[in-house]
Amino acid sequence: MTAPILDIRHLFVEFTQDDRTVQAIKDISLNIMPGETVCVVGESGSGKSVTSLATIGLLAGSAKVQGEIWFQNPNRTGDAVDLLTLTPEQRRTYRGGQIAMIFQEPMTSLNPVYTCGNQVIEAIRLHADLSQEEAYGQAIALFREVKLPDPEGMMERYPHQLSGGQIQRVMIAMSLSGNPALLIADEPTTALDVTIQATILELLRELRDRRNMAIMFITHDMGVVSEIADRVVVLYRGQVMEIAPIYDLFAQPQHPYTKGLLNCRPRPEQHIRRLPTVSDFMQVSTDAEGQVQIISQPLSLVSANPRFAPITLEEEQARSQQLLQQTPLLSVSHLTKSYPIRTGFLARKSSFNAVDDVSFEVYPGETLGLVGESGCGKSTLSRVLLRLIEPTSGEVRFDGKSVFALGDADLRRLRQEMQIVFQNPYGSMDPRQSIGSALLEPMVIHNMGGSTEQRRQRAIALLERVGLDGSIMNRMPHEFSGGQQQRICIARTLTCNPRFIICDESVSALDVSVQAQVLNLLKDLQQDFGLTYIFISHDLSVVKFVSDRIMVMNQGKIEEIGAAEMVYRQPTRDYTRQLIHAIPDASLEEIQSRQTLRTVAALP
Repeated sequence: MTAPILDIRHLFVEFTQDDRTVQAIKDISLNIMPGETVCVVGESGSGKSVTSLATIGLLAGSAKVQGEIWFQNPNRTGDAVDLLTLTPEQRRTYRGGQIAMIFQEPMTSLNPVYTCGNQVIEAIRLHADLSQEEAYGQAIALFREVKLPDPEGMMERYPHQLSGGQIQRVMIAMSLSGNPALLIADEPTTALDVTIQATILELLRELRDRRNMAIMFITHDMGVVSEIADRVVVLYRGQVMEIAPIYDLFAQPQHPYTKGLLNCRPRPEQHIRRLPTVSDFMQVSTDAEGQVQIISQPLSLVSANPRFAPITLEEEQARSQQLLQQTPLLSVSHLTKSYPIRTGFLARKSSFNAVDDVSFEVYPGETLGLVGESGCGKSTLSRVLLRLIEPTSGEVRFDGKSVFALGDADLRRLRQEMQIVFQNPYGSMDPRQSIGSALLEPMVIHNMGGSTEQRRQRAIALLERVGLDGSIMNRMPHEFSGGQQQRICIARTLTCNPRFIICDESVSALDVSVQAQVLNLLKDLQQDFGLTYIFISHDLSVVKFVSDRIMVMNQGKIEEIGAAEMVYRQPTRDYTRQLIHAIPDASLEEIQSRQTLRTVAALP
């Protein structure tokens, strides 16, 4: 029987900080066979990345690592070696060559002052005794293998001149420069559009099969897992909950945590009122010795919960008619935003339309989903609507008043009613400002909320309304998880009593279970406060769950707009069909089909 490339046995990892010990990994064991893709899944803090960094030897010096990590390259002679017994110098002979890694943020992994070609050539020459000219030729070949357009031209480009998908392909090419037997991919598609994600997953599958390369693929997205995994390792709080082949895991998940992960991601074929979360499938407690105790909730009880009942077609049609019979809250007419550019040898002036003659309406109490790939104009449109940037032409009317005709005083008053929740919650807050100060500041600026104590009580009430404790007022942003930070940003948005909120990719960076919680929260807040949303995302599954209508944008223009269910089931434009086709298909039939094709392709 073929020996595993990677065999992790009873791995423990502890971190010590400020006289406090945190056990990040608690007795993890797993293995990966040649040519196999093992997905390691779980939420933030589950130990996924710590496991991968322990394998490749990139943990911080404060980490205490115990256990065994055996590695054997099937392409080279020699016995398996326990990586944890090697010196730092010895581990460097494996890292980047026989074991390579792709990180989540490709832009931060590349040096912005060197061309992409130079950086790949440097990696090649670190692992092989080649001349500059020979390494250049090999870099071109790698760029072709990862299907970069114009490989010769890409060699001379800098990272900022490439799209997100192209940068990730450069990183994959660099990781292949040492001909690795094991590739560790740490959330390599999280920041990418769903269409680009599909092409990157397809590329990784092709490279795995062509090179017989093993892949440890780290993710929290079970849709991605269904597309690429052969086996799945489910982690929770540093412990293995379940290990199973991909079909078995989706067909008959054994652990309640796995059931939660599988069910809390919105699926486009579903039309339900609320998303289940992990807490609906299990209750967690900690005993006196610090061991996690999990009490399972039967799946039948979760399924019978009326909160997760499907929305009927009659209910949707009635709500749609009720919304569209109202006077629009926001009216957009022939809106255009152009940017000047210079092209050609003579630097001739021209312009690029980021938003190109866009017209639509949003009705009170409605959620209009805005979907499209990066660069389609979604975020530019949102900033023009709020007049954070000035338009080139067109008109926007809010509650009957022209937004672009307002003076400074009237515009400030309008800011109370039109708010935005950004994608990166931590980047939206001042890291030196306490949570309480962040929530009180908008009320002070707009002279709202009465006295200081009344404002403080309102801030506490809003924190509690978004699911946080009012006692956090004196804590700082870095002390919270991503989901908690986004809840704080939502509470801050509500301090001004807005009627209209733009959610700009506000859940795309969150774990799938936290994402479900925030999406449910946004729906609840809409009902309680009478809010109107524009919800921006590149994920059509998320947009369909939260929206009444969907507007699809492409290259600054509106491709189509209509009821959410109709746009998904009967799209009228090819571009919309492409977005739908790119959504990971996690059906058992599709998973079985992919595994059968894998088996047939491996036959001699």
